[in-house]
Amino acid sequence: MLKLLTLLFSGAKFGKVLTSAGSMLVSLVLYAFVFGWRYAAGFIALLFVHEMGHYVAARLKGLPVGLPTFIPFIGAWVELKKLPHDAATEAYIGMGGPLLGTLGALLCFAVARGNPESAWLLAVAYSGFILNLFNLIPLPPFDGGRITSVLSPRIWLLGGPLLVAVFWWNPSPMLLIVALLAAPQAWQAWKHRRSPEAATYYAVSPALRWRWGAAYLILVAFLAIMSHDTHALLRPHR
Repeated sequence: MLKLLTLLFSGAKFGKVLTSAGSMLVSLVLYAFVFGWRYAAGFIALLFVHEMGHYVAARLKGLPVGLPTFIPFIGAWVELKKLPHDAATEAYIGMGGPLLGTLGALLCFAVARGNPESAWLLAVAYSGFILNLFNLIPLPPFDGGRITSVLSPRIWLLGGPLLVAVFWWNPSPMLLIVALLAAPQAWQAWKHRRSPEAATYYAVSPALRWRWGAAYLILVAFLAIMSHDTHALLRPHR
């Protein structure tokens, strides 16, 4: 705990802490008006846990990073003030969010399963599983795009159709915003994939690629199963 607090405050000025807390509070109030206070607090907490996964991973890699900033109904992010030098580091930082976020959602799920009156917490867990699964779409700026960069940027070609499929299943203006953000990043990375700089950046041993590929697929499968099962448990509460 002391190490985590040191990582948190050693790279953050007090004003930035207030900015992060202020954006979190605004998001909490707006979500509460729509979904109720308990669900809003739980969902914002899981967003915070997800982003702190990125924060801690970046700090462990020695990269300066800002505290989470929240935008209501869009999400949150942490700003890397210095970009990773290689794809393996980018994947490490990208994995930090979904991994810690999944653990947070799993904790909510376990508590809710032990308390039949906590349907709202089960809904929070479901949102957490879906949030982290959605973030694993293999396309920048999603976490999945950053993780799969260690495998090959060609995998990003799967991300576009997946994003279209998600939009078809659940049309949302947020997805259009994400698509507009993703398109230039993916295009620039694809255009320069054969440059000498890119060759150095994406130079990863086959063994490391296998490990990252296995970790990515296991996390995707786990989140898909948990999302399905939690959704089934929520049906009687509708």
